[in-house]
Amino acid sequence: MNTDSKTNAAVGYKFDRRFHDRDALLVQMDSYAHPTNNPQSIENEEKSNREELPKELALNLREEVTVEGFLDPLRRRYAHQPVFLQAVEEMAKSVTPLFEDEVNGEFYKRAFLVMTEPERTISFRVLWQDDRGDMKCNRGWRVEFNSALGPFKGGLRFHPTVTEGVLKFLGFEQVFKNALTGLPMGGAKGGSDFDPKGKSDGEIRRFCEAFMNELVKHIGGNTDIPAGDIGVGEREIGYLFGQYKKLSNDNDGTLTGKPLILGGSLLRPEATGYGAVYMAQIAVEREGGTLKGKRCAVSGSGNVAQYAAKKLIDLGAKVITMSDSNGTLVFKNGMTLEEWNTVVEIKQKKRGRLSSLKLCDQNTEYIANHSPWKLRDLKLDYAFPCATQNEINGTSMDRLIDNGLVGVFEGANLPTTLAGQKHLREKKILYIPGKACNAGGVSVSGFEMSQNAMHLIWTNEEVDAKLKETMQAIYNQIDNVKEGGECTLEEGANRAGFLKVALAMKKLGWIW
Repeated sequence: MNTDSKTNAAVGYKFDRRFHDRDALLVQMDSYAHPTNNPQSIENEEKSNREELPKELALNLREEVTVEGFLDPLRRRYAHQPVFLQAVEEMAKSVTPLFEDEVNGEFYKRAFLVMTEPERTISFRVLWQDDRGDMKCNRGWRVEFNSALGPFKGGLRFHPTVTEGVLKFLGFEQVFKNALTGLPMGGAKGGSDFDPKGKSDGEIRRFCEAFMNELVKHIGGNTDIPAGDIGVGEREIGYLFGQYKKLSNDNDGTLTGKPLILGGSLLRPEATGYGAVYMAQIAVEREGGTLKGKRCAVSGSGNVAQYAAKKLIDLGAKVITMSDSNGTLVFKNGMTLEEWNTVVEIKQKKRGRLSSLKLCDQNTEYIANHSPWKLRDLKLDYAFPCATQNEINGTSMDRLIDNGLVGVFEGANLPTTLAGQKHLREKKILYIPGKACNAGGVSVSGFEMSQNAMHLIWTNEEVDAKLKETMQAIYNQIDNVKEGGECTLEEGANRAGFLKVALAMKKLGWIW
């Protein structure tokens, strides 16, 4: 980089001549803002408030700030956290053009720089006892990323692949996802490298209690509200909430995703999958198309995948795949409601594998050791990746496009690699990223918080109507930004979330 060597050594960013003390930007505060939900209004407010910005920010940019130039120092610092760096790079590709704004470019640089660092990262050991009486030790984390828009909000993941870097990636994405919902929620993520597979109910309960013994010190209804994620479903949330009640003597809505009898919300298990399909329906119909009769490939078989498949069936689409870590079920003529019920029974009640499904007709085939995206002859219209991060790479995306793919709607968090995203852009494939497409889950978590606060339970119809309204509002936000800046829906989602968080941080005095 062509910058002064002393400046580089001190701060590492070529535009850091005006940053001076990077750590001074990371001010921790307890209050939170509730800015307008309309990104167009946000942009207008930014324009009207330009005079309010400190004079040193209102400078014409003398140099173009590239994505690579911004990322290089982060790559050196977090080389051991590749998936977090991937999430930042994906966001940076959309946001760095804003740095060229003649008036607010420097402000946007500072804002994005601060947003790449969590407010705090909490790590702890979790000691628990297995069924043989042996002591076990796992690691636990809570990454409280950004609370500008409200209390920290985000799920807990129990999986052996969980690391601090994975949780930083998830927390970073959660900040902008929550911003798009229009609800007063900041972003966070937590979890443990504990593996629930093969564990007895007693072992899972004891682990959840031990995990909460540490987490309870850092959460609360107005501070940090965890929810579920991979490996943490309604059962685990119930155990976590039970231990929280014992330790805190409080019955507030500090956890969401609770069983209905404990104050949970109707449609919470369905919300992420339903919301992803509602978003797809809105986007496809905006393009003049329909989901009815279209071949839709779904990956995964957890809550998100199950209910995405159910809603697709309800809308008349043909669900042609579901999968788990052992292989893929292919439904040649589309999944029937009876077959869907069988999959749900295997996964929710028996906690089994899709390979245990008894295939009794010509419609269904099980292919071991392959995800849907690795199948060479899978003819499809739309892809709904609902399993995990980085499940569709560039090679798989090319194959899917050759096989008829016209749209990708992410039910999982960052399921498409950067190479896969590049192919989508080059081929102009309809694509809505996870931070917009799978925001239905956290939206209904927000509804659960509201119901807990009011001591009410909304009906299925009320929650579903609010979920549809929220997904429509999210689409409108990203489409408005797209139209205003001639960018893609992906870029619109990233910029809309970024602008909202940046404005809140400015109003709080966290960036100057």
